Amino acid sequence: MRLAGSSGANPFACIAAGCASLWGPAHGGANEAALNMLAEIGKVERIPEYIRRAKDKNDSFRLMGFGHRVYKNYDPRAKIIKQMADAVFEVTGRNPLLDIALEMERIALQDEYFVSRKLYLNVDFYSGLIYQAMGFPVSMFPVLFAIGRMLGWLAQWQEMLDDKEQKIARPRQVFLGAKRRDFVPLKARAAELVTA
Repeated sequence: MRLAGSSGANPFACIAAGCASLWGPAHGGANEAALNMLAEIGKVERIPEYIRRAKDKNDSFRLMGFGHRVYKNYDPRAKIIKQMADAVFEVTGRNPLLDIALEMERIALQDEYFVSRKLYLNVDFYSGLIYQAMGFPVSMFPVLFAIGRMLGWLAQWQEMLDDKEQKIARPRQVFLGAKRRDFVPLKARAAELVTA
């Protein structure tokens, strides 16, 4: 949102950019990823297999809903949202995935691998279960995440407009590709594609 806003884009475009940036499984889609992981595990008896996989550096599997870029220790929101999960499930009935989630949390809080790496639960671990229990379709999870940020995004957009020293944001990148590439005429490129 701030990158788009720094160009002077209108608030609708900035909000769309913020939503698009939020959508992926590493951010606003993380609660969906955690829910999918719990469903993949399927039953409590399979948890040790997935814990082993998470520890295996040759396996691409990751425990979703664990660790956070900002909260290097236990995410304080996770404690609150776990209490909310208990309250929601009292009303909606218990989701069978909750048993898997509780056991995974118990193991991770005691396992030296997770503790030494500070891979504690984050807010995404239980939020997907709560949204699902409340009847929200999975496709709406990032929308619910964005709604809470909307006022802050708009306030930041307004601040950028009011800041006379505001400059366009230009993230720095270092190109690591080839230093020199020879020009290939268009006809030669077409011939290469045909022979390939």
